[in-house]
Amino acid sequence: MAALTVTSVNLELASNKKAHHTDYYDSSDLILRRGQPFKFTLQCNRPMQSGDRITIIAQTGPKPSQATNTQIVVNVSTSGSTENSWGAVLQSSDSSTLNISMSSPANAIIGVYKLSSQIASNGKNSTKVIGNVTMLFNAWVKEDDVYMSNANERDEYVLNETGLVYVGSANSFGSRGWDYAQFEAGVLTTTLKMLNSNLQYRRDPAADVAKRNDPKYVCRVLSAMVNANDDSGVVLGRWDGDYSDGVGPSTWNGSVAILKKWNSSGPVKYGQCWVFAGVLCTVLRTLGIPTRMITNFESAHDTDGNLIVDQYYNPDKKTWEGSDSVWNFHVWNECWFTRPDLGAKYNGWQVVDATPQEPSGGIYRLGPASLFAIKEGDVDLDYDGTFVYAETNADKAQWLVYDDGTSKKIYSDTKSVGQKTSTKAVGSFSRVDVTNNYKYPEGSPEERQRYQKAREKLTGGEMGFSAMSLARQEPAPKPTFSGKFDTIGPLEVGKDIEFTLTLKNDVSDTKNIKITLNVYSIIYTNAIVNEIMNSIQSVSLGPNEEKQIPVLVPYVQYDKALTEDNMIKISAICEDDKEGRLLVEKTLVLKVPPVVITLTGQPVEGKPLTVDIMFSNPLNEDVTDCKLVVEGSGLLKDQFIINAPSLKPNQRSTIQFNIIPSRHGTRMLLASLLSDKFKSVNGSQVTQVAPSN
Repeated sequence: MAALTVTSVNLELASNKKAHHTDYYDSSDLILRRGQPFKFTLQCNRPMQSGDRITIIAQTGPKPSQATNTQIVVNVSTSGSTENSWGAVLQSSDSSTLNISMSSPANAIIGVYKLSSQIASNGKNSTKVIGNVTMLFNAWVKEDDVYMSNANERDEYVLNETGLVYVGSANSFGSRGWDYAQFEAGVLTTTLKMLNSNLQYRRDPAADVAKRNDPKYVCRVLSAMVNANDDSGVVLGRWDGDYSDGVGPSTWNGSVAILKKWNSSGPVKYGQCWVFAGVLCTVLRTLGIPTRMITNFESAHDTDGNLIVDQYYNPDKKTWEGSDSVWNFHVWNECWFTRPDLGAKYNGWQVVDATPQEPSGGIYRLGPASLFAIKEGDVDLDYDGTFVYAETNADKAQWLVYDDGTSKKIYSDTKSVGQKTSTKAVGSFSRVDVTNNYKYPEGSPEERQRYQKAREKLTGGEMGFSAMSLARQEPAPKPTFSGKFDTIGPLEVGKDIEFTLTLKNDVSDTKNIKITLNVYSIIYTNAIVNEIMNSIQSVSLGPNEEKQIPVLVPYVQYDKALTEDNMIKISAICEDDKEGRLLVEKTLVLKVPPVVITLTGQPVEGKPLTVDIMFSNPLNEDVTDCKLVVEGSGLLKDQFIINAPSLKPNQRSTIQFNIIPSRHGTRMLLASLLSDKFKSVNGSQVTQVAPSN
């Protein structure tokens, strides 16, 4: 009798991908989730006999070995359980057709495996390549570190392809869409290329691949690879407002165009925090790690790690100085998995951040930092807990520094850092406030206790910091007068900005107050870009008197100074003749008319759909060099650019075109308008695409 050989293989793509929740991927490859059986069929030259032996070999990485779990060798058995381990069972044999079920453990290495069969029959050995399979993390299996018990949360944080990112300031914020598109063609292969481009892989490929069973390791690697600082990663950051040799960060509306560009030509210019977070969310969801985007308003960057953000103003030079800062907002990611390295109480959401702010372990990356550890002040645990704690709960101090070297604290508080921390809701496009996941309520005893605990951990349990550092915790002297800014009328690009500075004398003595007023254009990190106005004046306040000082900033004075963030910072340093000092600040976010997207017709997979994109010019001058950048996974094959007509003052324009949805489900169409006057105006429209009949 002839030796048994395999003549053909059927990987049962459709049924396997449906069972593994991977039928969403736009790919002809077999994509699986670990810890879950899959089936394939071997067609042989004859029926299997009792003396025939079949072995399945799975290999991943450049130097597969059984010692590192990158080479798996299992014999096909006729019975038995292979739960949570590598194994292969012959389920049935119909003539010469062998139906095999193969399983993997819930801690299997993720990545591409080459499967092959070896048959020993009649004293002969034969080998047949079965094919390549891609193994992912599995949030549906309890034994997997990334398991999520709630089905709605799994759908949101693993399967949902569309999201929101919150931007602006704590007092004036909104949202914009982001297209994760983790199942789009090429995204998974690009993500795997990112893993194989990281510094650890370059140094020791076999050791790197062997660690890819661990979600915290994978998150840490991709946190570094999304930014281009150390490793020719995906996105190059820039914050100076000059994006002339690339694409402005606000122009991006999704991850696919960025990943495609990196895959073909290297680091992409340019990104800022929400771009890094959007791309990281895409690649982590692609690999099966539950991930979401988080926006933290009034987000601190504490460069010296003492949990106090110190900012310095030099009234002689009219400049803010110092390396610490408080961003109007910052965007990062949370990923869901267990922390066996720390203990079960630290399981759950982990903070990961790809924005290159400071190196971690010598590489620009952050996390994963346990969210529970942050809230409890356990800042000494891996990874980067001190940095995240400061972002959400540092104390704040601002100082006047004079040319003669003297300094005076003029403002301090324990509550302003870390406000309205936000993420998209599960199953809807509404906002959820998660501030209390990061800290106990401001003003509560628990919050101060955890703050002091964190400070003590930074000193190894010794008695506090240096005398100078402790002195910095003392509150600023409270002046006997108060002040506030109030805006008048709409805050819109193209309109004059009107506001008042209201000062009130809180005592019965007359005060003479010197006011140094500054108006700057800023980017969202609060970094000053251009000075718009600076003035010094004095005002006299009688006993308990209140006065309003009107200020007008004409459009012609600020139009050339604006950045694409459309943010203006106003501040007033107020000093009375009795050593009283007051800082009054406010960030203004100027609105632009949105891009409005309308879809006409019933969205059905494979059928044309009419799109109207409307935008208008609110200015009293022409807007030229108009372009629309449009994208949306499952709706458009690629991002495309439309040259739009110039707009006369107060003119409205509509661009119409047709699209053919290629995939059903929740889809988001996004558009950005670029012009000589507006750096980026964005809009999005969510639609439900029905499957084709």
